[in-house]
Amino acid sequence: RPWGITLSGGQKQRIALARALLKRPRILILDDAFSSVDVETEEAILVNFKGIMQDLTLLLISQRISAVRNLDFTVVLDEGRIAEKGTHAELLHLDGIYAGLFERQKIAQEELEYLEGTS
Repeated sequence: RPWGITLSGGQKQRIALARALLKRPRILILDDAFSSVDVETEEAILVNFKGIMQDLTLLLISQRISAVRNLDFTVVLDEGRIAEKGTHAELLHLDGIYAGLFERQKIAQEELEYLEGTS
């Protein structure tokens, strides 16, 4: 801890991401890179990614639908095998694993927002 500074998990993740982007890679693999940030911060990071991702292939591994819903293509794994693949809209239309996760995470986020609004 230089100079007595302690960074949060989310701050450490953002610094690591910035360092990776400074190298201007052609391919970037992020494995659960947003697990320590809230959904709003995650969305802000991904929106800003859009501007720099034109020459970048991003392989994003995440359990959060919010992290992958705006990507060009998503692959859903179940027990190590490809269960579904497609765009966000296509995967919702399949009404399978992805759609179920989307609904559960959407409900959980709405409940969290409700609880935060009542406290």
